[in-house]
Amino acid sequence: MAQDLVLKQRSEILCGLCSSGSSEPLERVLDVLLARGEFSWEDYLNVRVQGRPLHANARYLLDLVYAKGEAACQALTEAIRQVRPESPGLVTGTLLTQRPGLVEELQGCVDGALEVLLESGCFTHEDCGDVRLPLHTPAQQARRLLDHVSSKGESAANVVLRYVEQKQQQGCNLTAEKTTPKELLIYQKKLRSSVSAQSVFLSTYGGTDHMSLDDIYTQGQLELAYDCKDQTHLDLEDIVGPPGTTNEEADTVLVSGDAGSGKSTLLQRLHLLWARGTSLPEFVLLFPFSCRKLNSELNELSVQELLFRHCCWPDRNQDEIFRFILDHPHLVVITFDGLDELKQSFSDERRICCPTQPAPVHELLFNLLQGSLLKGVRKVVTSRPEAVGSTLRKHLRKELFLKGFSPDGINCFVKKQHSDLSVASKVLASIQANTALLGLCHSPVLCWIVSQCHKELLGCGDGTPQTITDVYLMILQHFLQHQSPSKSSASTSWIQEHLVGILHLGQLAFQGVEASCFVFDGADLETCCVTDKEICAGFLTQSKEMSHHQSLRYEFLHVTMQCFFAALYIVLSNNADRSTIAKLFELKAAGFSSSCFGPCLSPDLQQGLSESPNLQIAATFVSGLLSQRHRHLWLHCTTTSTVERKARQVVRCLHKGMQKHFKSIPQPVEGEKKSMHAMPGFVWLIKCIYEMRESNMAREVLSKLEVDHLKMTYCNIGPVECTALAYVLQHLRNPVGIELDNNSVGDVGVEQLLPCLHICKSLYLRNNNITDEGLRKLMAKGIQCDNFQKIALFNNRLTDACTQHIFHLLKTKQNFLSLRLGNNNITSEGAKLLAKGLELNHSLKHLGLWGNKIGDSGAEAIAGALEGSKTLVWLSLVGNGVGSAGARALATMLESGTSLEELWLTENCITREGVECLVQAMECNTCIKSVWLRNNPLSPEEVEEMTQRESRLIF
Repeated sequence: MAQDLVLKQRSEILCGLCSSGSSEPLERVLDVLLARGEFSWEDYLNVRVQGRPLHANARYLLDLVYAKGEAACQALTEAIRQVRPESPGLVTGTLLTQRPGLVEELQGCVDGALEVLLESGCFTHEDCGDVRLPLHTPAQQARRLLDHVSSKGESAANVVLRYVEQKQQQGCNLTAEKTTPKELLIYQKKLRSSVSAQSVFLSTYGGTDHMSLDDIYTQGQLELAYDCKDQTHLDLEDIVGPPGTTNEEADTVLVSGDAGSGKSTLLQRLHLLWARGTSLPEFVLLFPFSCRKLNSELNELSVQELLFRHCCWPDRNQDEIFRFILDHPHLVVITFDGLDELKQSFSDERRICCPTQPAPVHELLFNLLQGSLLKGVRKVVTSRPEAVGSTLRKHLRKELFLKGFSPDGINCFVKKQHSDLSVASKVLASIQANTALLGLCHSPVLCWIVSQCHKELLGCGDGTPQTITDVYLMILQHFLQHQSPSKSSASTSWIQEHLVGILHLGQLAFQGVEASCFVFDGADLETCCVTDKEICAGFLTQSKEMSHHQSLRYEFLHVTMQCFFAALYIVLSNNADRSTIAKLFELKAAGFSSSCFGPCLSPDLQQGLSESPNLQIAATFVSGLLSQRHRHLWLHCTTTSTVERKARQVVRCLHKGMQKHFKSIPQPVEGEKKSMHAMPGFVWLIKCIYEMRESNMAREVLSKLEVDHLKMTYCNIGPVECTALAYVLQHLRNPVGIELDNNSVGDVGVEQLLPCLHICKSLYLRNNNITDEGLRKLMAKGIQCDNFQKIALFNNRLTDACTQHIFHLLKTKQNFLSLRLGNNNITSEGAKLLAKGLELNHSLKHLGLWGNKIGDSGAEAIAGALEGSKTLVWLSLVGNGVGSAGARALATMLESGTSLEELWLTENCITREGVECLVQAMECNTCIKSVWLRNNPLSPEEVEEMTQRESRLIF
C-alpha cells in the first residue's frame, strides 16, 4: 500500500519536500532513512548531489525508495510525517486515491467504523450523528464518513484504514454486517429459481427449438461511452462495477446499443449468472423487467406490487422482505430491458417518493431510474441510444456502449451455431470473402440469421447478401421453405405461394410498430387473421412472462423482424394508405413525430403512438424491398404499377430528406472551410439510399452537396453504416474531409470505407477501436489515392507494428500533409521506424504523437529525422516521457530547422537542463512561435527565470 501511495502521490511529496526552496526537509528525511538503516551511505550520497537542483535530488530519492520496495516506501512516509507534519497528509491522500473501493467496503459497516473512530477519540458523538442521518443511503453515509475523516487528519485516516484492513483479513463480508434473515433466504432461493428458468434458454425460430444460453452466448464488445485513453473491453461484472462511473450519487447504469447488438441477451446472461451465484455476489436480490411487457400493465401499482407481481411473488412475509429492500438498497439490483420500447418517453416532471404510493407503471419506472424511489438500489437499463435524451442522462451513474461482435466474436458465434466444424468453416469463409456481409455480421442478430441460413448462403454463389434487406429476405425464404418445401411452378414465386401469411403477419407487425406494441395476445392475432400455421412458420415466439397471464402471448423473434414484416406489409398490401410511405420518411432526424401516422390510425392508436426508432428501421427495409434488384419478387404479388409508384415515392422522399440537410448547412465564416455537421438522421438516409443500391440515384442526390468538410461525430457509425457511407460518398463531385470521431468504425469499418477514400482529403477516426490491421489496410489504399493527404487516428489501439505501414506511406506520398497518432501505444521502437519515414518525406506539415510512450530515445530519433525540415510547422510530443536528453535533441533540430512554428512538450520530464538547451536553440531560430512546457518538473523560480529569458516558452 505504501509503495502505491508513493507512486500516486509523487507530486504532493515533491511539493512537501521542495516547496520551501530549502534543502533542509529533504536532508532531514535522508537523516531518518539513514538512521533506520533503510539507506546505505552510498544511497545517501547518490541522492545528496551538490550542484544538482533540489527537485532533481528529491525525484532521485523517490525513484530509489520506490525501487527498494514496500518497506522503504513505508519508512519514507513515516519520515516525512516526522519531518514535515504540516505537509499534505499521505494517509489522507490514500482516502482520495482509494475512495471508490473504500466506499464499497464501508457502506455495509458504517456503524462499526464509527464506533472505532469514537473509541479512538477521533470522532465526537455529533460527528457520528451527522454521518448516520437517515436521509442518506449507506453509500452516501460511507462517503460522508470519509469526508469527516479527511478533515480530521492523519490519525483518523489511519484508524479507518486499519479498520478496513482488519475486516478484510478476517474475511468478513463488509456489504452486510447482519445475517441475512431466514425468510429472505427462502425468497432469494425462489427468485433465483424463477430468474434461472426464464434465462437458461435462448429461444430460436418458431419457439419450437431452444438452445442453452451457455452453449450459444458470445460476449459482444462492451465499452465505456466516454473517451478513455485506456479503453478496454469490459466484462459483465463491470456493468455494475466502478469502471466508467461519472456520477457516484446516481444509481442508474445505461447500456446502449443499436437494435440487434445483443442488449437483451447480455442482460439475460447477467441474470442467469446471478441466479447461479457465479456473478454479482454482492447483490442479494435481482429483479428483471422487460419494458415491452410492462406496456401491457394498465393498473396502477406501488413499487412493492411492481417487484413482487411482475418478478417473483413471496409466499410469506412480504412486508418484511420489502422492508429489507428499503433498509439495504445497496444489496439489490433491478434491470429494465428495452427502455426504447416503452410507449411513454422518459420524463422527470412527476415525482413519486413514497414506495407504497400506487402510480402508473411508467411513472414508477421513471422515478426508479432518477432515484426518487428506492434510492441506493442499482438499476441497469438497456436502450437504443437515440431513445435516451438529456433528461434521463443527467440521472445516470454511467453509460456503456454494446457494439456487437468483434471479428473474433463472429468466429466464435458461428462455430457455436454449427456442431459440424466443416460447415462452420465454410460459413466463415463465405463471410470473410464478402466485406459487406462481414460488416453486417458484427450485429449479433444478423450474424444469427446468416448462420441459420448457411445452406442458402453457401448456395448463392456471387449473389451473397450485401444489405440488411438481403439478409432478412434470406431468413424469410429460409423459414417459409423450411415449413413447407416449395412446390411452386416456374410461374409462381415462393413469395406468391406464402403471400397471404406474409400479409397477415405484416399487418400485425405494422400495427404493432405504429402503436409501439411488441407483445400480442389472441385478440390481436385474430384481428389480423393470423392462423396457427403462420404462428408455426417461425417468426413469432411465445412471450416469456415472469408474471401470470391466462392466455398465450406472442412476440416477433426480434424487433427488427417485426419492422421487416411491417415493411413487407407497406410494400405488398393494397390496404395501406397511399400516404404511408411519405409519412414514414417525414420522421425528423432528432426524433419522430408522434402524429406522423395520424391519418392512418384510430384515435386510440394515435394516443398510444410514441416516438419510435422502429419506424426508421421499417423505412430502411421499405427502401431495400423496393430496390430494382428485388422488384421481381413482387411481380405476382401486386401490380407492377403499384410497386413502381411506391418506389418512386421512396426516391422522392430520400431526395427531399437529403435536400433538407443540405439547406441547413450554414455559410462558412470568412477564412474557414464550408462544413456540414451531419446528424444521425443524415446517416439513416444514407443507409436507405444504400439499401436501394442504385448508383444513379446516389450520384444525383449528392450532386447538390457542396462542402469541404463532412462531420459525422457521435453518430453511432459502425461497419454497416461505413458500407453505406462509402457506397454513397464515392459519388461526391469534389474531395472532402470526412470526420468520423467517436463512433464504432473498427477495423472492418475501415475496410468498408476504402471505396470512397479516393474522394477523401482528410480522414478523422478518433476513438474508433482501430488496430494495426485496420491501419494497414488504410495505408495500403491511401498510397493509391492522390487526394488523400491527412489522417487522424488518436485514441485507438495502435502499437509499434503500425509504424511500418506509416513508413511506406510517408516514403511514397510526397503530398501527405498531416499525421496525428496521439493517445495510442507507440514506444521508442515505433518512433524510430516512423523517423525513417520522416527522413524520406518532404511534405509533412503536422505531426502529432502526444500521449504515447516514445521516451528520450524516440524523441531523439524523431528530432534527428526532422533536422533541416522545410515543411513541418507543428509537432506535438505531449505526455511521452521525454526528458532532458530528448529536449537536447529537439533543440538541435530547432537550430537547423527553418519551418517549425509550434512545438508541444507539455506533461513530460524535462528539467532545467533540457529547457536551457531549448532556450539556446530558440535564440538563433526566429521561425518558432511557441514551445509549450507546462507540467514539467520545474520549480516556480525556474519557470519565472526561463519566461523572462525567452517569452516564446509557454509554461
